[in-house]
Amino acid sequence: MGLTRGMKRPIEFLYKRLSSPANFAHSYSTSTAFKGISATRFSEINAARFLNCSRSANSLGICFSRTYSSEISAPEQMSLIKQLRERTSAPIKEVKSALVSCNWDIEAAQKDLRKRGVVLASKKSSRTASEGLLALAQNQNKAVVVELNCETDFVARNDIFQYLALSLAKSAMQLEGSTHPNAAIPVSPESLVDLKMSFNHPKLTGERTVQNSITEIAAMMGENVKLGGGFTISAPSHGVLSTYLHTSPQPGVGRIAGILSLEVEDKNASLDAVQRVGSEIAMHVVAAKPLFLSKEDVTSDALENERDVLRSQAESTGKSQMAIDKMVEGRLRKYFEEVVLLEQKFVVDDSVNIKTLLNNLSKEVGSIVKIRNFLRVEVGEGLKRLEADGGTEPLSQAV
Repeated sequence: MGLTRGMKRPIEFLYKRLSSPANFAHSYSTSTAFKGISATRFSEINAARFLNCSRSANSLGICFSRTYSSEISAPEQMSLIKQLRERTSAPIKEVKSALVSCNWDIEAAQKDLRKRGVVLASKKSSRTASEGLLALAQNQNKAVVVELNCETDFVARNDIFQYLALSLAKSAMQLEGSTHPNAAIPVSPESLVDLKMSFNHPKLTGERTVQNSITEIAAMMGENVKLGGGFTISAPSHGVLSTYLHTSPQPGVGRIAGILSLEVEDKNASLDAVQRVGSEIAMHVVAAKPLFLSKEDVTSDALENERDVLRSQAESTGKSQMAIDKMVEGRLRKYFEEVVLLEQKFVVDDSVNIKTLLNNLSKEVGSIVKIRNFLRVEVGEGLKRLEADGGTEPLSQAV
């Protein structure tokens, strides 16, 4: 009797110590062995029963042992899921699956997610990725716009996705290749995938190739992420290279990009006014969607197709051939105003067209100012334009 009374307080003390949760996302449970026979795991519910049984323990050998339990509380589970999602940006479903499979060990789960990343990304690579962002990088010699695609705009708004897009545009600036003073040069995805980039982001650090970084981000996001290619446009010998990004969540990225090369004939002329007007025309390019710079640039196929459509419409009126011809020519002028940049009405002031705007700018600067080149790109159009411009030599050589 004396033995059991003396043991009651130590047993209660040991129970409280052993059943309290530890500080690394696991709780402890206690099991007993009576001369090699295992007793049931006890908890607060059956502790009293265990203590009653202990009165006869003076004739038994008692051994306490600690075992891990994967049954952690719901608040602890939510905390671990939140922490791992913040670390990896992986989908909640994948985060929870990794934690469960790793017995709620957050470090092991993070490692498991990275191991599974390539598999997850490859499974999603066949899915359509029509959303995404354009990233723009620029220096004194050229501007580069690169498209990074994903499946939903939710992923496009993610900080790590935007960081990757900006990094890709900066890497594309390393490329050297053919230049054309009056054309945008395509940047093919194949010319970028093997470039190495250094990352300094909480969720992406160290050196990786473009392809490996895209694969890792795809695993984090749980979506198909792919490189959509891009374009580069060179700066004039004397002038400005103006850019504008529409629907821009942060500087350097957006859904629509307008780039404009303005050349000034007099190399001693001030460029302040040219820069101001260039920015406005770049915004105009995004809003008005011009297809050609001048009337002379309109392709014969496009012109003939439009002429055929207009003639069919005019003939349906039943008027004379002379009247039909006049109707077709009048409507062609309207067509030029819609698709030719120099003929379009300026979106900021529709009392003038772009050609008149440039004439006024030339007078202000004291030298002839002309548009040498322009480019408009929208998310989802990159690959289509690359295919259409397949004959143009892409950039392909890294510095």
